[in-house]
Amino acid sequence: MAVPSAPAAPTRRRALTVTLATAAAVIAAPAGVAAASPAVVASRPPRPLRHAHAHNDYLHPRPLYDALAHGFTSVEADVFLVDGELLVAHDPAGLDPRRTLAALYLDPLRALVRAGHGSVHPHHRAPLQLLIDIKADGVAAYRELDRQLARHRSLLTSYHHGRVRPGAITAVISGDRAARVPMEAQRTRLAFYDGRLDDLGTASPASFTPLISANWTQTFAWLGAGPFPRAERDRLRTLVAAAHREGRRIRFWATPDLPGPEREAVWSELLAAGVDHLNTDDLAGLERFLRARAGAPRAS
Repeated sequence: MAVPSAPAAPTRRRALTVTLATAAAVIAAPAGVAAASPAVVASRPPRPLRHAHAHNDYLHPRPLYDALAHGFTSVEADVFLVDGELLVAHDPAGLDPRRTLAALYLDPLRALVRAGHGSVHPHHRAPLQLLIDIKADGVAAYRELDRQLARHRSLLTSYHHGRVRPGAITAVISGDRAARVPMEAQRTRLAFYDGRLDDLGTASPASFTPLISANWTQTFAWLGAGPFPRAERDRLRTLVAAAHREGRRIRFWATPDLPGPEREAVWSELLAAGVDHLNTDDLAGLERFLRARAGAPRAS
């Protein structure tokens, strides 16, 4: 594919834009996936949103790229192991051999990090979180994932004999809990584990479970209508404080996600409590919410 040449003496900012656009343009999207638009991804990179997590990211027209264009710093992909390959889909009916984890995420991220001089979001040094939800066959799927991650070792946050070395991308493994066994046995890893609330206060270190995720509806009854019950607000803040004391981040899934005052009320309480990742399928909706509140004082 021909790539337009840059001006003879571009400014540093212009040169970075051209480099990023070039990287995005040469990534071949799998059949059935809309090609990424370099102009959207790279010509005017959005300010990253540290709280923004793209749940079921692969269901958007342009997996990964749509989330990045909205400033998201965490994306989620569900995977199935099929004939030795990791396919990205929500359920078995959606499996497509062309939609692999490598094609939709690992290879594009490698190109973006190289173009961005070590970052997925230009000039943003914090790692992008890639949450990989293994839907079945946890042990076998993780072993294949471990092999694939090894091809991208230089990009990834890694664990080696008790020490964590930050990278441009942090892979966190969720889903089928059987994956925990082979992961805990590794002295060197290129991925981390998505813990649950019962991991708080245990010997499991943050270097293994840096993220704690929980189903909102199994922990809280409030769904945004009316005031947040005081006892539930206190419980939320207690959980967040416990996670942060242990050096972990916290996320809740199954929060209200239809546009409206209930969703905004829940998101507001999550931010006020210090929850690290807000979970959504509505990229534009969460971006608007977070940018509107950027710099606003936290609720007491």
